[in-house]
Amino acid sequence: MTVQTPAAPTSARTGHAEANGIRYYYEIHGEGEPLLLLHGGLGSIHMFGPVLPALARGRQVIAVDLHGHGRTELGSRAFSIHGLGDDLARVLDVLGHDQVDVMGYSLGGSAALRLAAQHPEKVRRLVVVSAGFARDGFYAEMLPLQDGLSAAAAEHMRDTPMYQSYVALAPNPDDFPRLLDQMGAYIRTPYNWADDVRALRMPVMLVFGDSDMYRPEHVVEMYQLLGGGLRDAGWMRENLSPNRLAILPNLTHYDIFTSPALVSAVLPFLDGQADPPSWADQVAERGY
Repeated sequence: MTVQTPAAPTSARTGHAEANGIRYYYEIHGEGEPLLLLHGGLGSIHMFGPVLPALARGRQVIAVDLHGHGRTELGSRAFSIHGLGDDLARVLDVLGHDQVDVMGYSLGGSAALRLAAQHPEKVRRLVVVSAGFARDGFYAEMLPLQDGLSAAAAEHMRDTPMYQSYVALAPNPDDFPRLLDQMGAYIRTPYNWADDVRALRMPVMLVFGDSDMYRPEHVVEMYQLLGGGLRDAGWMRENLSPNRLAILPNLTHYDIFTSPALVSAVLPFLDGQADPPSWADQVAERGY
């Protein structure tokens, strides 16, 4: 089998930033307000290839390969989502950013959430895509599948995009079974970050597909932890939460990160777009 390295989605400045013993690979696309972009598990920056150009059209997108993924080494340090939150804060320091907007998908969404919880001063606005706050947020049938992730699955994954992308990019392709072991240990560990979500003070947007791997009840509960979805917003939006929830139609956990609908949903929030005109404003302007 011939494996080709995926082409970069747009021209980029590239490099490595060391954080707590790990050399993180990064790419910087575009110019403007900085946006830290974090990919999903067993993937890389290139997962966002179809949508990255649109995100970078008016922003400086700082895309990072997470610990053990893409061009970032696995090294000898065990994978830790809390450690990843600290690492990303250090990467931002190395790149000279005091504060950025952050968007992460799946594993990257969890990493973005940990960064915001552990280093809130670093995050201006936060977008969490298809990532929950507790392990019981998944549909029940997903848990046994996650429990089975280990090095033993490596041979059966050779025809998957996860394996093909990994061996094309990884500093040491032979680390793939070890990465599966570490990711399996991570996803089997129970967690509940309700208190961390409740404590977030920066504006937060949650984005899920209507056919995501997370139960709708969990999605709503997460939004309520942020203070949204608790009451009517009011005639003049006086009770409107500063946080947002988007459920995108006809999308699953496995394709939401490539959808143009994702970009259309998140950019107004990231750009701090003003509230839409109310019916009262329209009547006042038109006279009817």
